[in-house]
Amino acid sequence: MDALTPTSVDPSLSAAVLEAARAAKDAQPALARLHRGAKDQVLLAMAEALVARADEIVAANARDLASADAAGMAAGLRDRLALDPQRVASIAQQLRDAASLPDPVGEVVRGSVLDNGLELREVRVPMGVIGMVYEARPNVTVDAAGLALKAGSAWCCAAVRRRCTRTPR
Repeated sequence: MDALTPTSVDPSLSAAVLEAARAAKDAQPALARLHRGAKDQVLLAMAEALVARADEIVAANARDLASADAAGMAAGLRDRLALDPQRVASIAQQLRDAASLPDPVGEVVRGSVLDNGLELREVRVPMGVIGMVYEARPNVTVDAAGLALKAGSAWCCAAVRRRCTRTPR
């Protein structure tokens, strides 16, 4: 059995993941209908909230890092987990950058007209619900949420925490 094959799943974890996925599915139609201005406002508000709470986030992350050290987390994985004020500012900037991107929803990628006059168009649409599993990447949490929102899709994650549970998610 390789390291990626689960040996058992906590039923409460399964229930929590299922609940998050159902909530994301319920939210997705409303996200798909948001216009660019609303999505960009939310992305900018997320960036400002990160900046405003940077001290709190870094302090909680320090506790996560102490737990990671006690658990013997590998140096490379620990570095990806680590946050400092500059990294939080960089994550916030990535949200601002996403807000400045054009709205992909509704973009006509290509099209043609058939001989009978029927117009065919390939149009970008939201994916629906995006699920992710990853480990020790607080920036991924924010990046994925921001890009999913920009694309009109709902998003849920199962971040593998390895006893690191204090950083606000």
